[in-house]
Amino acid sequence: MEWLTTDKFTVEILLKLLIAATLSLIIGIERELKKKPVGLKTSLVIATFSCLLTIISIETAYSTPARDDINITMDPLRLAAQIVSGIGFLGAGVILRKGNDSITGLTTAAMIWGAAAIGIAVGAGFYIQAFITVLIVVLGIELLAPLLLKFGPKRLRMREVSLIIITGQAENIKDLIDYLKNNDMYIENISIRDVPASEKLLHEIDIRFSTVEKNHTIGLYNRLRKLEYVQNIKIEYIE
Repeated sequence: MEWLTTDKFTVEILLKLLIAATLSLIIGIERELKKKPVGLKTSLVIATFSCLLTIISIETAYSTPARDDINITMDPLRLAAQIVSGIGFLGAGVILRKGNDSITGLTTAAMIWGAAAIGIAVGAGFYIQAFITVLIVVLGIELLAPLLLKFGPKRLRMREVSLIIITGQAENIKDLIDYLKNNDMYIENISIRDVPASEKLLHEIDIRFSTVEKNHTIGLYNRLRKLEYVQNIKIEYIE
């Protein structure tokens, strides 16, 4: 454990990384509760790697030895600023928007951005800091975030579902809404439109709701399909 007291690594730096990761989880939980794209994992990656970049940039500027023949002046934050702005173009390339308005690729974009931070850390000789940062991020994504999503508040454990149902009678719309509410499915948005058919007018109900049920697309489909007023159905769990 002697490396904990060396000049290249201090308890203060470790505390900074842990505090950044902890605070990012608070932001991530708040975003998850509101069903925003930037959630637990994305916030954890961005905050922890930002902290690492700042530490490296400052430490490099102040640890560079002076020379008599050259006047060396360094901006402690220049490195972090340039890397962050440059790597953003790569991260934007993996962010996708699906047809159901869900956004994917944010955590991947953050990991790309964080990989640049690790490269800078190792190149500057901050091996322990880079290792600790990777460890914190991996544990946060693979252990802490799933635990919160599994055992956390009910609202945090909910999954969003996109549901499109076609029915023949306008009166059945209320029956469908009542069914969803009675089965702990919380409606967030609903739109209804008429669909002209050859013999009569049909009604298309587009609903987005939240439910605690996970990975039960087939089960939920079968339950809704058995309703006598449901003629056609399309269901999709939103990632």
